[in-house]
Amino acid sequence: MNTRYNWLPEVFNDFFDMNLPMRSANTTTPAINVIESDKGYTMKVAGPGLTKDDFHVSLNEDGNLTVKMDKQTDDKEQNSHYVRREWSFTKCEQTYSLPDDVDKDNIKAHVADGVLTIELPKVGKDEAQVSRSIQIG
Repeated sequence: MNTRYNWLPEVFNDFFDMNLPMRSANTTTPAINVIESDKGYTMKVAGPGLTKDDFHVSLNEDGNLTVKMDKQTDDKEQNSHYVRREWSFTKCEQTYSLPDDVDKDNIKAHVADGVLTIELPKVGKDEAQVSRSIQIG
């Protein structure tokens, strides 16, 4: 795998780690797509039936992206007698490690048709460089 994409497998680590405690019985992990371009990354998170109010996107103190989804169930629906019920969604929280070249001050997000789209712009090449001359004392 190209070393440039080493951050990508981390996106799935929590999903496959069966030792993590479940937050609730109705927890699920959403499907995501990540697209890279010269200008940045676009992350698309599937949330069928969810609206803008059901999502919360933030950066934690370590600079990682946290996506929370919480669908409030209508009490009428919750007390209904289902003949068959194959899906259920209550809440989900997922944290993603971002690549070093993401401009964390300019991340934007929007929701349309049950898909949360997060725009992760890249910093300019000059800003991304960490190389410098170190004076020897």
